Amino acid sequence: MQNRSRKRISRSNKNMNKSPKSKSPKKISVKSKTLHFKDFPEFKPNLTPKQVLQLGSFGGTYFRDIYSNVTNKNYIGKNVIKEFPSNWFTDLDIDSMITSQKYDKNINKYGVKCGSSLEDWEDSGWIDKQDPYGWFQWYCRFYRGRRTNDDERQIDRWLKLTGPKGRFKNRLLNMIKKKGTNKNDFSISPVIRQVLQHWAYVV
Repeated sequence: MQNRSRKRISRSNKNMNKSPKSKSPKKISVKSKTLHFKDFPEFKPNLTPKQVLQLGSFGGTYFRDIYSNVTNKNYIGKNVIKEFPSNWFTDLDIDSMITSQKYDKNINKYGVKCGSSLEDWEDSGWIDKQDPYGWFQWYCRFYRGRRTNDDERQIDRWLKLTGPKGRFKNRLLNMIKKKGTNKNDFSISPVIRQVLQHWAYVV
């Protein structure tokens, strides 16, 4: 299982180094602001869960209907999202942008596909029973005030991806520097940008 996981991650990393042709980023903008949590000062995302969704994320499929191999239960996406504020979904078509069973890269802000499947995450041991959909579900609940013994692990994952030494954030920054451009040049790795957005961060 570990070998399979490493192969998946390797393929994912290769794809992130490419700059696939994509449509110009959607003209949806939000004011990013670093968030602060007193009990976890090292955790500093700059997008709220609502902003992640409103910008266009996960190909519209994050809260689709799933069967979890971790909990051995079925989940109906439209029931799952009832716990979250309705204004998170204002002006979003729930069927195509939140609970779709079919991934549509055109839903995403940067018009590219990224990320692994839920099954890959389950195989890699990254899914905890309390959040069968994964990290973003954890973040939605953490943002709203829930605290559990899984918080440190999930924040550590975020730090490794987009913290001060986060590999994906720093990879993007290095690519921008190498090209002699600036962070608003969206032609520089839209895939990494989309990944970071899914992890509640924008450069």
